Amino acid sequence: MSSAKKTNITLIGMPASGKSTIGVLLAKRLGYSFIDGDIVIQEKTGKLLKEIIAEEGLDGFLQIEDQVNRELNVVHTVIAPGGSIIYGEKAMAHLKEISEIVYLKLDFEDVQRRLGDLTDRGVALRDGMTLRQLYEERVPLYERYADITVKESDRGPGAVVDELRNIIGSKNGFL
Repeated sequence: MSSAKKTNITLIGMPASGKSTIGVLLAKRLGYSFIDGDIVIQEKTGKLLKEIIAEEGLDGFLQIEDQVNRELNVVHTVIAPGGSIIYGEKAMAHLKEISEIVYLKLDFEDVQRRLGDLTDRGVALRDGMTLRQLYEERVPLYERYADITVKESDRGPGAVVDELRNIIGSKNGFL
């Protein structure tokens, strides 16, 4: 990577890990803009995530997600892509180039408790795959891409934002 200063923050993690909630709060605290990757996909396609998955299949959805996220051209922005972004190598390379990657880590039990209807949420789950299998498949990818990991369990969004603000503020003059 070049020595260019990273001016964005990208939040990754399982569905229901609080990427959008924490992202909005963190953006407000930092005076940054906020982008919800899933909403950008919906705006660009004119379809809900669950409709894209139904029409294009999971692989088609993942290709769209990868393309939309690798085209993001922003500064001073908190980016909250969907939980499946870590399958898009080109998108993740782009996001790592332009931002600090923060993994919002949740225990499996917390993910299970927070999630409602997986289909309605547009969770990218292969046929026959359980939530536990999805969790076990994704966690190593989140860990691999993360510059910063914040454990969320049993804390409210405000406490997580406070910790992130302290970590990010002390990282090599970032911000």
